[in-house]
Amino acid sequence: MKLFNKVAIVGVGLIGGSLALAIKKKKLANEIIGVSRHEKTLFLAKKKGVIDKGALDISAVSEADLVILSAPVEAILKLAPLLAKVVRPDCIVCDVGSTKQEIVSKLDALFSYYVGAHPLAGSEKRGVSYSNPDIFKGSLCILTPTGKTNAQALLKVKKIWDRIGARLVCLSSEAHDNIVAYISHLPHIAAFSLSGAVPQEYLKFASTGFKDTTRIAASDAEIWSDIFLSNQKNILKAINAFQDKLSKIKSAVETKDRKALDRILVQAKAKRDSLN
Repeated sequence: MKLFNKVAIVGVGLIGGSLALAIKKKKLANEIIGVSRHEKTLFLAKKKGVIDKGALDISAVSEADLVILSAPVEAILKLAPLLAKVVRPDCIVCDVGSTKQEIVSKLDALFSYYVGAHPLAGSEKRGVSYSNPDIFKGSLCILTPTGKTNAQALLKVKKIWDRIGARLVCLSSEAHDNIVAYISHLPHIAAFSLSGAVPQEYLKFASTGFKDTTRIAASDAEIWSDIFLSNQKNILKAINAFQDKLSKIKSAVETKDRKALDRILVQAKAKRDSLN
C-alpha cells in the first residue's frame, strides 16, 4: 500500500539513494524526486532508477507530501529555512542526520510535521552509485520525537522504516547524541587514528586484522569532520574514555603487569562477545 504520493529526497548519496530504492522496492510512494547540487549525481540516480525526477533547486519539493533531508549535518541546518519556504503546510519532513540535537531543535520549530531519524546503516563508500535498497534490513533506526511531534507524522515515518526492514527505537536527541558518540563516532576516530599512526612503508605488510580494523577510515573525511564537530561535547567524553583505557593498557605493558593486562583484555573481549 502506498504511504505517500510524492517523496522528495534532498541529498541523493549513499543513504538517500538507498532509501529511495527501498521505498521504490516496497512500493511506498507513487513518485520519488531527487534534489542535488550536482547534475552528475542526478544523471546517475535516474540512470540507476533511484529517482523518477531530478532537480538542482529545492523548490522542486513544493508538491511533495514527504521530504527527507539526507545531507551532512551542517547542510541540513542551512537547507531547513529554505525548505520551510517552499514545502506544503501538511508535508512531513524527516532527516537522517548523524547527530540530532542541533537539527531537532531547529527543524522542530520550523515544521509542524517534523520527525528526526538516524538509520545506523551505511558503508565507507560514498555516492549514489553504491546505493542499495537492502542496506537497512535488520539495521537499527533511531527516531527522535519531541513533545511537539505530530502523532500521525510519527506513525507514518515509523511505517516507512518498518517496511524497509529497519528495527526502530525512539530516543531523545540528547540521548541519541551521547550514545552514538561512543558506538559510532568513537570507532571512526579510533580507525582514523590507527590508520594515521602506521608508517606508510609498513602498509605493504598489512593483513586482514589491520584492514578490518581500519575499514571505516576509508570514509569521507568531510562528512566525518562535520559529524565530529557537531557532536563535540559527547565526542570529547568518548575520546577521554578511550584514552583512559588506552593508558591503562600502556601502563600494564610498561610495567609488564600480566595480570592487569589480562584483566583488561578479558573484560574487553567479554563486551565484544556479548554482541554476537
